[in-house]
Amino acid sequence: MSVLTHVLACLFGMGSWVAINGMWVELPLIVPQLPEGWFLPSYLTVLIQMANVGPLVITAMHHFRPGVLDEKPVVYCIVVLGILATFLLAFFWKHTVTIGSTLYSAPLLILCFLLSVVDCTSSVTFLPFMMRLCPQYLTTYFAGEGLSGLVPALVSLIQGVGVVRCHNATLTVSLNKTFDNSTVESWELQAVYQPAKFSAQVFFLFLSLMMVVCLIAFALLNHHPAVAREKKKLYFREEVKSGKKEQVFPLHTHTETPEQKQMLNPFEDRRKPRTSFGRGTYSNSEMAFIFVVLAWVNALTNAVLPSVQSYSCLPYGNKAYHLAATMAAVANPLACFIAMFMPVRSLIFMCLLTVFGTGFGAYIMTMAALSPCPLLVHSASGTAVIVLVWILFVLSLSYVKVIIGVILRDEGHTALVWCGAVVQLGSMVGALSMFPLVSIYGLFKSGDACNTKCPT
Repeated sequence: MSVLTHVLACLFGMGSWVAINGMWVELPLIVPQLPEGWFLPSYLTVLIQMANVGPLVITAMHHFRPGVLDEKPVVYCIVVLGILATFLLAFFWKHTVTIGSTLYSAPLLILCFLLSVVDCTSSVTFLPFMMRLCPQYLTTYFAGEGLSGLVPALVSLIQGVGVVRCHNATLTVSLNKTFDNSTVESWELQAVYQPAKFSAQVFFLFLSLMMVVCLIAFALLNHHPAVAREKKKLYFREEVKSGKKEQVFPLHTHTETPEQKQMLNPFEDRRKPRTSFGRGTYSNSEMAFIFVVLAWVNALTNAVLPSVQSYSCLPYGNKAYHLAATMAAVANPLACFIAMFMPVRSLIFMCLLTVFGTGFGAYIMTMAALSPCPLLVHSASGTAVIVLVWILFVLSLSYVKVIIGVILRDEGHTALVWCGAVVQLGSMVGALSMFPLVSIYGLFKSGDACNTKCPT
């Protein structure tokens, strides 16, 4: 395997979700300067789900007109759109438009919708394109996809986004009585966000640069001579596997006797496809199980748990929140790295790992529901536990996602298209389920970083 191709596949994967992931980590810096305030995350959630029209169109094309749509021009278009949108975002994110009598960040919302279309559509175009390369590079692509969340998070940490300091503030309370007007002064800790080391404009230009790197990597994957040689080897192996090369290089020149044919027939029957989907390696019930697990895992990792991450971590302190977010982002590419050397394709093992990951997710959800006073909130062990649980949650379910991707890659191009579609479907269902619980009904309560008092 070529190291260059691994690097290019990783950089290509980084461009898949880097724009939207970057938008999320920058919210603490830009929200105070926008008229929507902290309703902006809710608007972004709705915009991302609306952007699933892109994957819907691509999947419909593959289903109703198979073989007509070529992913390459689509990938070029959406990556260029991502470059332009992030570049314009750097200069227009502060601009507002008056609609009726209310101010809206219309340029920001429009550009975020375009970026959502880019990232959502990447799920059903980037993955099928990886069919053109050797199977080993798919794991590297997933590692790059994981880095699309880690790299913006690390840059935001360097930038100093969301760093809070507690300062003493004097509160003056007036006591109005009939014969005496007096005031009482009291002291209270006040949470103050520290200024960032560089502006949001610089951060958005960095995201645009990341999309440019993705475009260059994709172009090299299509035109670099070393990659082209590997593609030829892959096509040759695929032809040999399908039996086309057997006519060119016959192993036997004599005619098989009926007895020999009878001896071979049982083996041929066993190799018949079990279903018409892909190569027929798995039965219909097994494929249904794989896709249900894929949808469930992506609903948890992409929507359900991220929507309550701040509620589950911030009660333990700002440091715990940033540590959990960063280390969880590290766990994603780490899972891909493990899967590269230990690709366990057992469905039973996949089921067990999904159960363990769901258990970790249940603990996180419980702590979010108990916010602002979760278990062990006043102890260092509570901080260590919540960070560790977040790492194990992302690590276990990311491994499941990679293994499912490897399994479906072996089933062919159509299977990878459906893989991307189910990823988006699971994420959409998870987001739409959590949106009313978090944003409308307010079932989760956040505490003051400096003044929340919990029973010991």
